[in-house]
Amino acid sequence: MLTLSLLRHAKSSWKNPMLPDRDRPLATRGETDAPLMGQAMAEHGIDPDLVLCSSARRTRDTLALVLPEFKIEPKVVYEDALYHATPAEMLDMLRQVAPGASRVMLVGHNPEIQSLALDLVGSGPKHFHDRLREKYPTAALAVINFASGLWSNVTVNSGALTLFLSPRELKG
Repeated sequence: MLTLSLLRHAKSSWKNPMLPDRDRPLATRGETDAPLMGQAMAEHGIDPDLVLCSSARRTRDTLALVLPEFKIEPKVVYEDALYHATPAEMLDMLRQVAPGASRVMLVGHNPEIQSLALDLVGSGPKHFHDRLREKYPTAALAVINFASGLWSNVTVNSGALTLFLSPRELKG
């Protein structure tokens, strides 16, 4: 079985409108939400072998706050191509993951990460799917399991959505 965790970057700052989009840092809320999500991932046993992360500053900053919460240290690959990659391009990247990494986390941007999740999910609890379809908040996490043993065999609608979590739920 394969597990894909899709993490949207935490809330970013718009304080400096002159900064290029790719260089925007996290807002204060994002700096609080990211480690909270990392703790929740650890509590749910989400420990990726491999992390594919967009090279944008807000995704790198989010990952830097999430990583210390994991029980194992995954291999991390920063990908320029993940910066607003289409769902089809992200699926192609996943299909190229070598055997041996059965738990992959992708850290990216919306609306693309939401579209990818919706494309991949074919089953799972209706309430998770409804929330995923409605909104993919900053720092939200979708966990999708695939029966396939190879990433190259992952197809549209072949995954089971087993978790959809956002910082708001964790704060009560």
